Amino acid sequence: MTRATKAWAMLLALSAASTVFAASGLTGPALALPILMLAGLKAHVILRDYLGLSVAPGWLRGFDLGLALLIITFAGLALAD
Repeated sequence: MTRATKAWAMLLALSAASTVFAASGLTGPALALPILMLAGLKAHVILRDYLGLSVAPGWLRGFDLGLALLIITFAGLALAD
């Protein structure tokens, strides 16, 4: 299996998990927080494997930090609801 195929399979699994959460009937922060985590993981897989940042670990860490700050901000907004 190539790296791109493994990344694609991971993205499918994470998307399926998002669908399960969305169909679960959860609302508010109980739904938003796991969906945000899954979205962050999906973004990391795309950055690492499809955009090739695995060969530039400094850039990958920078993007991961930016994504983490964005997700934490959104999680705080979801919890403030």
